[in-house]
Amino acid sequence: MHVHLIFLNTTPLIHSTAITMPTKRQFSYTIGDRVAERPKAHGIFAIRNEVKERIQQYRSQRYGNVLDIVEKPNKLGRKQKFLVIQWDHLASPTEHATMRICPASELQRLMKEVIVPGE
Repeated sequence: MHVHLIFLNTTPLIHSTAITMPTKRQFSYTIGDRVAERPKAHGIFAIRNEVKERIQQYRSQRYGNVLDIVEKPNKLGRKQKFLVIQWDHLASPTEHATMRICPASELQRLMKEVIVPGE
C-alpha cells in the first residue's frame, strides 16, 4: 500500500534534523578576555607517521587573549564578528570567527557536551 502526501502549502519543508539540532551558543567578548578554541572532532585517522605528526601539531588545545573585535560583511552583506586573538604559543595574533571560540572558563563544560562517535 502506497501513501502519497499532497501539500497545499507553498513553504518548503524543513528536514527534521534541522529543527532538532542544537545551535552553538554565542558568547559575548570584550578586549582582554581569556579564550580557547572550541572542542574539535577527534576522528582523523592516518597510517603514515609523518602524516600523524603533521596532523598532531594542529590538534592541541589553544588558549589566548582577545586583542581586538572586528566586523566584516559576509557574502550576504551582513556583519559578522571576528576576534583578533594573541595565542599563547604564537608570536603574532590571528583572526577567528566567534563561532570557533569560547571563553576559557567554559571549555570544560563544552568538552562534556561533545558527542563522541560510538558512545
